[in-house]
Amino acid sequence: MTTGDRPSSAPTMGDVAHRAGVSQMTVSNVVNGRTARVGAATRARVLAAIEELGYRVNVSASRLRSGRTGVVALAVPDFSLAYYAEFAERLAVRFAEAGLRLVLEHTAGRRESELATVERGHLDQYDGLALVLAAGDAEEVARRHPGRPVVIVGEREVSSSLDHVVMDNVGGARAATEYLLSTGARRIAVLGAQPGGPVSMASLRTRGYLEAIAAAGVAPDARLLVGGGVGFDDGARSAAALIAEGAIPEALLALTDETALGALHTLAAAGIDVPGRVQVVGWDGTRAGRFATPALTTVDPDNDAIADAVVRLLARRIHADGPVPREIVMPAARLVRRGTTL
Repeated sequence: MTTGDRPSSAPTMGDVAHRAGVSQMTVSNVVNGRTARVGAATRARVLAAIEELGYRVNVSASRLRSGRTGVVALAVPDFSLAYYAEFAERLAVRFAEAGLRLVLEHTAGRRESELATVERGHLDQYDGLALVLAAGDAEEVARRHPGRPVVIVGEREVSSSLDHVVMDNVGGARAATEYLLSTGARRIAVLGAQPGGPVSMASLRTRGYLEAIAAAGVAPDARLLVGGGVGFDDGARSAAALIAEGAIPEALLALTDETALGALHTLAAAGIDVPGRVQVVGWDGTRAGRFATPALTTVDPDNDAIADAVVRLLARRIHADGPVPREIVMPAARLVRRGTTL
């Protein structure tokens, strides 16, 4: 087609339909990805006409008509933890492939901030939300009747009406502890432990540890359940406290990779050999662990499967024409053995 053959104004969907010899509805189906309704040969003609005419979809108008924004949100409690940064990256890539843009929101792990993300006036700016619950209650989120699809991610109690993606916290901690026990370790400390209280990441991972040592006939020792946070500084302080008390264990199970890396720093500074004197296991399967010295053994909660599940569940609800059954997904955690264990 020569320049003189082009329409004098921007080509329309009607121009594309005329050039391809199809209806405007068929063109709409092609540009909106509803290709199951269009034959391969017809789709090829429409795409060729779009290319020849230089037709561009009016995204804003399309979204106004559909009531969609093309944007989804991920709300997390902490921007500083590597796990959430890598989780956001995984989601951004997958949502982009689905034609959706990801934005981040920070809740600081506060209940009121988590609930604010699902208020109608706020949530209307998105097509859907993945909410990492750290403090709130999933049923309370559901009672807010969010007007857009919401998928809960995390360890809090499961909702009776919302999709929920949960890590295998108990199973992963049990498997890590069982492995350490199999190497002959009996005095295994937990950094970031929470032996009781409300359901949380820390309480569930501590439960898995306690189940494993009980099954092995090892009596629990409260001195080895070291509470506190789960960042770099927390791990460093916890390891320093154990050393200062003369209670250096045979192994450390840290509840995040960052806690483990902080502990490794302290152990190295004290001249304590890892893994010869103390074995160390982290949790999260983050990239940083591969570059520690020695490389960090870690529990991988199957990060890719978690991201796949969140995107699938949100996309299914965003594009649903009718009711969709609630779904709970729990990928299987596995131990990735590296240089910090025997």
